[in-house]
Amino acid sequence: MSDHPVLHVKGRVLVGPDDVRDELWVVGGRISYERPGGARDVRTVEGWALPGLVDAHCHVGLDAHGPVPADVSEKQALTDRDAGTLLIRDAGSPSDTRWIDDREDLPKIVRAGRHIARTRRYIRNYAHEIEPEDLVAYVAREARRGDGWVKLVGDWIDRGTGDLSACWPREAVEAAIAEAHRLGARVTAHCFAEDSLRDLVEAGIDCVEHATGLTEDTVPLFAERGVAIVPTLVNIATFPRLADGGEARFPRWSAHMRRLHERRYDTVRAAYDAGIPVYVGTDAGGSLAHGLVAAEVAELVTAGIPPVEALSATAWGARRWLGRPGLDEGAPADLVVYEGDPRQDVRVLADPRRVVLNGRVVG
Repeated sequence: MSDHPVLHVKGRVLVGPDDVRDELWVVGGRISYERPGGARDVRTVEGWALPGLVDAHCHVGLDAHGPVPADVSEKQALTDRDAGTLLIRDAGSPSDTRWIDDREDLPKIVRAGRHIARTRRYIRNYAHEIEPEDLVAYVAREARRGDGWVKLVGDWIDRGTGDLSACWPREAVEAAIAEAHRLGARVTAHCFAEDSLRDLVEAGIDCVEHATGLTEDTVPLFAERGVAIVPTLVNIATFPRLADGGEARFPRWSAHMRRLHERRYDTVRAAYDAGIPVYVGTDAGGSLAHGLVAAEVAELVTAGIPPVEALSATAWGARRWLGRPGLDEGAPADLVVYEGDPRQDVRVLADPRRVVLNGRVVG
């Protein structure tokens, strides 16, 4: 108990969207709803407590040019932590960040290994760049290296056509996804455009990142199969700038990116209305800064998702999806305390009052 001082959190504890308690205790770094006997030197924190936020699409150990040194990875993780993100699904990184697991002051990470892309069909220095005949072997490799996830690049610009197109033949993704599932891993894929989605979903994929190419034809398919999406709307906001930069060489691609951007909110709302699971992810670590989780939740609300549901997409629901506990009895004490009720106004997420990680107040 000396290593983890007793902490008393009181005010409103949001165990779930409708399960609100008056207090919790942190003893030995874990959550308890019973006052510990003989507790001394108790620190009290007051406010509205949420489970540590989830960024389900984040890249620690990566920047716009590729892998980064450990000290840069540490700064990225600390920035996310101070913004209230205490659980990250690292959706692809070439860096080995396992050392973070030994740091009690850094967020917990669920890794998807390194991106797997088609040759010359992704950002340089990010991915394994391979051909379809090697896809199953590389998926097996990353399934063993990751934490239950594998990340494919489902589409990217094809320089031959000058537009986005699917990267993999149907039979290749069917075999690869089957192999990942055999090894106990779920599969997700980067997808901006429309034409990769049906093959991936019918092949059994578990999640799609960005999903800007969802249409009236594919929304029902996602809903029927229970395939989740992580829209990364703070990243999609950059599409017009990217389109401007590529206009001279790839005008078809630029026009396509602008169309996807223009209908981004309608796309996300249609997915939500159809019952597709939607989760919060920022795509931090490539060209985007870390610590944007509150902005992404606000974007989901702008898209028309009710505030409580947008909050669940980074809190209770997101943690269930990733198989990690929330504010449960005996769980590691990872929580964030706010001035006001985030169910009423998600903008309070931008200003955490206290951040508690592994039972310690770290921010």
